[in-house]
Amino acid sequence: MRKTRHRTDTMTSKPMPLHHPKSQPGLALRDLRKQKQLTLTELSVSTGLPISTLSKLENGKMSLSYDKLARLSASLEVDMAQLLDPDAAAPQTRVQGRRSITRAGEGLAVETENYSHLYPGADLLNKRLVPIVAEPHARSLAEFGELIRHPGEEFVYVLEGTVDLHTDLYAPARLEAGDSMYFDSGMGHAYIAVGLKRCRVLSICTATQSQLIEALGADETNQVKSRKRVPTQPVAKRPSMAKGKRRKSAK
Repeated sequence: MRKTRHRTDTMTSKPMPLHHPKSQPGLALRDLRKQKQLTLTELSVSTGLPISTLSKLENGKMSLSYDKLARLSASLEVDMAQLLDPDAAAPQTRVQGRRSITRAGEGLAVETENYSHLYPGADLLNKRLVPIVAEPHARSLAEFGELIRHPGEEFVYVLEGTVDLHTDLYAPARLEAGDSMYFDSGMGHAYIAVGLKRCRVLSICTATQSQLIEALGADETNQVKSRKRVPTQPVAKRPSMAKGKRRKSAK
């Protein structure tokens, strides 16, 4: 009888609703900020929100309005849902199957006085690593100017040419093609091209893409989104020069 009654109750009773933990955006915000290795001051600068406001949000003493939510999600490069669900802010351990193919010459190109940067896989958000193909322009530290620094760590592999890696804590290290170095990118550092030959390096950073671009001092005016292969040299002038030579030879 007990078994029969149990079956009847199970079949006739309604399914119990799922109880999710109460949303705590303050905890999610704090966890995401720490994952990005940002201080409250740095987050305040990037969002335009006062430090006191950010502190109140993280401690649950202030509600998260849509405007603040939009600013924070854009600055942290996350979906708004990750700020509303603390579990979503935790590092993803399961296989997501994400992939991105970047063809030669494609990616996000950022040009500054000291570097030509090409960001492969720029279409993927929330990457744990940011790869960069960089071509240093400066031939001396005086020409480079102030050293740059950004959160996280960095691995560099010299693809071609020779580069001197200057930091504010160590003597300059000369790296030839095939050499590599892993270092704390919180140190001030600069890649200086050696000699007249072209120099290119592959740099892999743990900082976010926005942090890296900001550290370069780049803005929207010197960012170029390249989705097609761009020729390295203009080809429009050569035909016109050839025509001029033909005209002179005809005379």
